[in-house]
Amino acid sequence: METNTDTPPEVTEKTLEEVTVRFAGDSGDGMQLTGSQFTKTTALVGNDLETFPDYPAEIRAPAGTLFGVSGFQISFASHDVYTPGDRADVLVAMNPAALKVNLNMLRPGGIIIANSDGFDAKNLRLAGYETNPLEDDSLKGYEVYSIPITKLTTTALEKLPLSMKEIVRSKNFFALGLMYWLFNRPLEPSLEWIEKKFAKNPELKKANSIALKAGYNYGDITHIFTTRYRVEPAKLPAGKYRNVTGNEAMALGIVASCELSGLPGFLGSYPITPASDILHELSRYRRFNFRTFQAEDEIAGISSAIGASFAGSLAFTTSSGPGIALKQEAIGLAVMVELPLVIINVQRGGPSTGLPTKTEQADLFQAILGRNGEAPVVVMAAKTPGDCFHTVIDASRIAVKYMTPVIVLSDGYIANGSEPWMIPDPESLQKIPVEFAKNPETYKPYSRNKFNARPWAIPGTPGLEHRIGGLEKKHITGNVSYDPVNHEFMCRLRREKIEGIVDDIPDQEVYGPESGDLLIVGWGGTYGALRQATEYLIEEGKSVAHAHIKYLYPFPRNLREILSRYKTILVPELNLGQLSVLLKAHYLIPVESYNKIQGLPFTTTEIREKVNEVLAGK
Repeated sequence: METNTDTPPEVTEKTLEEVTVRFAGDSGDGMQLTGSQFTKTTALVGNDLETFPDYPAEIRAPAGTLFGVSGFQISFASHDVYTPGDRADVLVAMNPAALKVNLNMLRPGGIIIANSDGFDAKNLRLAGYETNPLEDDSLKGYEVYSIPITKLTTTALEKLPLSMKEIVRSKNFFALGLMYWLFNRPLEPSLEWIEKKFAKNPELKKANSIALKAGYNYGDITHIFTTRYRVEPAKLPAGKYRNVTGNEAMALGIVASCELSGLPGFLGSYPITPASDILHELSRYRRFNFRTFQAEDEIAGISSAIGASFAGSLAFTTSSGPGIALKQEAIGLAVMVELPLVIINVQRGGPSTGLPTKTEQADLFQAILGRNGEAPVVVMAAKTPGDCFHTVIDASRIAVKYMTPVIVLSDGYIANGSEPWMIPDPESLQKIPVEFAKNPETYKPYSRNKFNARPWAIPGTPGLEHRIGGLEKKHITGNVSYDPVNHEFMCRLRREKIEGIVDDIPDQEVYGPESGDLLIVGWGGTYGALRQATEYLIEEGKSVAHAHIKYLYPFPRNLREILSRYKTILVPELNLGQLSVLLKAHYLIPVESYNKIQGLPFTTTEIREKVNEVLAGK
């Protein structure tokens, strides 16, 4: 009798500073859920992180097709993280289409964990493969692990009284458990989430819990991986953190603005991708004297918000580019009646319906120049998911102080991406002063204070009756006026009020040298890639700095002086050069544009390569 003396290979542990993981599969494979659970657990263990959910544009595209692939990328590290990573170190591919669409997003030599059960003849044909890439030599430049995830899941759950369809749907938790083992993540946070999520369905709760543990145990027992990885906690400032998406932070900032102002809050909106989650999130905050109204269309959404502002509420409306186009006449009405209103545009690929699930920055002209007549409004842009919170509070403060609409620009990348966000001490947040007109003896509807703002009068206050509407107003009285001289005076006065807000916004800041060869100027969701690239370039000894503009109309007072200190101005944008045009028109300076409109954010590598080209005179 022979004795088997073979022993499984020893599993070593390797510590890494930063890792990027990408989950990919059909839109029905639960990759967004898998990614979000991995993100929450990673945040809990103390890593800094950035995420990039990549949704398919087609709703319920045919399974196995290239245009039905859903992806979720997360970069996590023991140091500050600014982007979800240029290329992934690990790709989890649930079928051939997921592999084909995402392979170019995996670094050379990276790890592929493939659900071999998904690589059947039908799926290979749908993805355009003539042979199985897991069996030929086409992936020899990668570290490939072909694992029958579907079969292992069904085997683990075969004794449960569930349909095969229900069992197979748990395979994403098997993959999640395997990734938890590979990167030393605890199971408990996801087990607790499963407990709550499926509390009313004990069998599904059991199935997902078993699948999660089975995936973890598979990695632990089979020893197909000879290395596990550890990423130590990041040294973040002391405080209480939570993981937050841009849309969640925007909703929290809206509620905080109402609390800081002492006003009841109102959101009038129509659902539209990718802004809908703000409406959904705010519907949970009724206990904070906040009301949400899901209108029948975009025009009704903003009109109800204007009405709420007229009645004394702090009012908001949310949308994306196509919806903002429909709201433009009503935004002009808000300009004419001079009421506080915050308009949030979560930008997406256009024009028209465009790329509803993809990111873009092509609505800047629309925000600043998009209305009929002379209808100036303040325009601001958030730069990260967590920054959405503070940006909308600042927008609310300006809207109330100057009695004006304010447009806040976000985008799909910020809205759906997430990061650890330190929950601020409420006492550290600046109050938003509010003063309503009360004295009928001194009240004039269109008189002005030192900020050129007219008084805010609550309807029904005795003696404060006044006209409201879209026809031109007579200075001071607010009566309807067709006088040409008065019209020009009021147009200039409204513009002067908006331009005067420059006195109430902070100076533009610059990261890097105060003068030099090149200044990277950006806005919105490009922040992470631009900041990370600038850090690398400075480390390489390049004379490069980065300025990220939050206040896009009016520009910060010191921006002209900053731009004059650098030999070259490079403006990367996810459009065809809109900020570049505005800077050239406003300051009469040469600007180098770098544009991308692929529905994808910039990578750090793209920015570094472009800067080096410009510095080399190419």
